[in-house]
Amino acid sequence: MKGTLLEGIPVQLPEELIETICSSGSVMIERIVSRGHASPEGVWYDQERSEFVLVVRGSAGLKIKNEDDIVVLKAGDYLNIGAHVKHRVEWTDSACETIWLAVHY
Repeated sequence: MKGTLLEGIPVQLPEELIETICSSGSVMIERIVSRGHASPEGVWYDQERSEFVLVVRGSAGLKIKNEDDIVVLKAGDYLNIGAHVKHRVEWTDSACETIWLAVHY
């Protein structure tokens, strides 16, 4: 199966676009497209599985609960977030799409 992460993005993006590219067993791979999106105020993600995220295009700031600094990711940067590590997206680039590749495992 061939595809592209960089095309097929709607002009209007009122909410983040999350597409499952493939999944098998305990692994799921997603494309996430953000344009100025952030986690709702006060919402922390607490996921059952670990998540590896790679920023393909754009940039974003992630906050890990109980850590002082915001982790800034730009194109080519990745972060591995362990299961049950509470985190949130503080901001994503509003000038262009931020395209993520997320691997849940």
